[in-house]
Amino acid sequence: MLKITPKNIVAFLFLTAWPLSAQVNTGELRIRVTDRASLGLKAAVTLSSDGNEYHTTLATADDGTIIVKPLTYGVYRLKVDKQGFTTISNTFEVRSAIPVEQRIQLEVAPVETVVKVSDTGTLVDPHSPSSIMQIGSKQIQERLGSLPGRSVQDLVNSQPGWLYEGNAVLHPRGSEYQTQLVVDGIPLTDNRSPSFGPEIEADDLDSLSIYTAGFPPEYGRKLGGVVELTTRREQQAGLHGQLTFSGGSYDTLQSFGQLQDTWGKNTLFATASGSGTSHYLNPVVPENFTNNGTTGDFSLKYERELTPSDRLVMSVRHELSRYEIPNELVQQQAGQIQNGDNFETMGTVNYQHIFSADMLANLSGMVRDNANDLYSNQNSTPIIAFQHNRFREGYFKGTISLHYKNQELKAGIESDATFLHEDFNYVITDPTQFDDGTPTSLTFVQSRPDLEQSAFVEDLIRLDKWTVNAGLRWDHYQLLLNQNAFSPRVSIGRYIPWLNATLHVSYDRIFQTPSSENILLSSSPLITSLEPQVLRLPVKPSIGNYYETGLTKAFSNKLRLDTNFFRRDVRNYADDDQLLNTGVSYPIAFDKAVIYGAEGKLELVRLGKLSGFVSYSYIVGNAWFPVTGGLFLGDDVTSALTQLTGHFPDSQDQRNTVRTRFQYQLLPRLWLAAGLSSGSGLPFSYQGTYQEAFAQYGLQVVSRVNFDRGRVDPSLALTTSVGADLYKTEKLTMRLQADGDNLNNRLNILDFGGLFSGNAIAPGRSYNFRLNTSF
Repeated sequence: MLKITPKNIVAFLFLTAWPLSAQVNTGELRIRVTDRASLGLKAAVTLSSDGNEYHTTLATADDGTIIVKPLTYGVYRLKVDKQGFTTISNTFEVRSAIPVEQRIQLEVAPVETVVKVSDTGTLVDPHSPSSIMQIGSKQIQERLGSLPGRSVQDLVNSQPGWLYEGNAVLHPRGSEYQTQLVVDGIPLTDNRSPSFGPEIEADDLDSLSIYTAGFPPEYGRKLGGVVELTTRREQQAGLHGQLTFSGGSYDTLQSFGQLQDTWGKNTLFATASGSGTSHYLNPVVPENFTNNGTTGDFSLKYERELTPSDRLVMSVRHELSRYEIPNELVQQQAGQIQNGDNFETMGTVNYQHIFSADMLANLSGMVRDNANDLYSNQNSTPIIAFQHNRFREGYFKGTISLHYKNQELKAGIESDATFLHEDFNYVITDPTQFDDGTPTSLTFVQSRPDLEQSAFVEDLIRLDKWTVNAGLRWDHYQLLLNQNAFSPRVSIGRYIPWLNATLHVSYDRIFQTPSSENILLSSSPLITSLEPQVLRLPVKPSIGNYYETGLTKAFSNKLRLDTNFFRRDVRNYADDDQLLNTGVSYPIAFDKAVIYGAEGKLELVRLGKLSGFVSYSYIVGNAWFPVTGGLFLGDDVTSALTQLTGHFPDSQDQRNTVRTRFQYQLLPRLWLAAGLSSGSGLPFSYQGTYQEAFAQYGLQVVSRVNFDRGRVDPSLALTTSVGADLYKTEKLTMRLQADGDNLNNRLNILDFGGLFSGNAIAPGRSYNFRLNTSF
């Protein structure tokens, strides 16, 4: 008889998921170009969408066919050219996973002819019911250089509504640990910052789609923000690839390589990357003590077109990171060395079947193993901490898409089984830093499954100039609590032709599960030995209502304005705290939070040789007492039991944030760019005295925080870049880019002993060089 264990269950999920396939909010285009006699023609195809920042030039096969995938939902322009034939240009829309068929018949061109094509713009999507920020391949390739482990986070952080706290943890519209990355259709809902999970390199991506409202019911569990990542692929057959080397300040060296080969109905992808730096995490003091880090990433993917109606994709990826934890002054003087690492192996299998021109099914399966470790040497102060946490996850999802007249319907189910294992122990080396009676040592080991299931249905309806996306989602969460909820969602868009603009409003009901980071440790009865006073409350899922209204408008198809006004009302508002002085965080919750604000982005798509953007965010966030979940020790217990009313600023309550970057094409192969990033400063609540802060962090840090206002001083970083195509042919391109960040060399404090987190200092003046070769 087979013994039921987490290992066997994960193996079973993998075996049953192997014929499955992923689905994201992308579709595909199938083109066939013929002459009047319906014979296939080899022709040049240009596909573009200003709104999605997409542009590519391809060639059809000898039989006139080509499949272009994946394509983000939106409006595209298709142009087909062949010498001796008239040029054809039209627009089409991608609204579902069901492939769009374009059959193009070319006519022989007369000796003299004038071809008129429609000039419908693609900068504004007239049938989009909500606002989605898009980052295309050009912006990815010409991005500002990043330190290892945060190239994707830096791209997302460039968009309005997103903020960094320490160590590149993304916070969308005031949410704490409520961001999910969706990689080729597979959702990753755990913390993906450099100190918790290795990233997928930005060089491996073709596009990003970023949601902060108007969430399709297909998405759940973590809904502060959703970032869809679509990995890069070459549309043409044959061997293609790229090789990137970069390096710069802080002894940083990075490399990335990718190969893709397509033959017949088969495509094989392989990637590898590695990096090293002396500035892996955000340090707590400007001296950047003990901050070395290395990363590695390896992936392999195979795709097979089984039939014109069936596609199978299988992939495996292994990622790792090893790094040191930065010291403050006292820890450095004591000789402390703390090391952390993360290892992750993930396998996915994807299957798609087209039943008819109006019906498509997608199934997806994923298994992964993730491990996080923390080690401390004997000189660590005030505590020596060790941690070995891991989880094994089995995920599967099935969806079906149906096109019916003016509707795009989708329904699906998903299940996620995550088997948590926590192993933590410590030894106190400086008892004066702790309350009397705190045990000098503790050992904790526990395992438990986190089981989550969901189902959803949604309908995208087009009614002339109105577009409605409405749906319902059901979620079930079972870990320390057993809860479920229904979440209705609706988004409405109205296109105004004479204004060339789309108005939209949305309502999202959200059910957000707590972070699983050390949730077993913080809820264990064993923790009661740490202090004479202990309060343990179960952390419930967050329930919230998100509202947004906005406008997207184009000016002469050269300039686009996106504006949004939003409000979020959340009960059981999620936050995090730290255990003693270990840096080990765990989830807590407050009664409620209200977050509101406005965002705007003005994007210059093209004006002669100039392009770029400027964005602005205004966010106000407050959380209300009492605490409703989490672990509280010592004096915090008294505060938690007596502080029953009142509110305080959310830890991401940065009122004003401005970002800009503009690029000018000096020569056909040479461009310059410049920009800036500025923030008005986050709030903090420091429990110590000024003298203690001075001793721990030094004069440079304490002079950049305002103890009277309880906020860090405003930040400002000026950036510049220069890029050149060193060599460019039809088959080979070599690009060199040099970047300068924080050229003003201001000491920018991201966090200072934040409400429930420590210091984080942004990099000083730094430089980076990147050489990319693609073929």
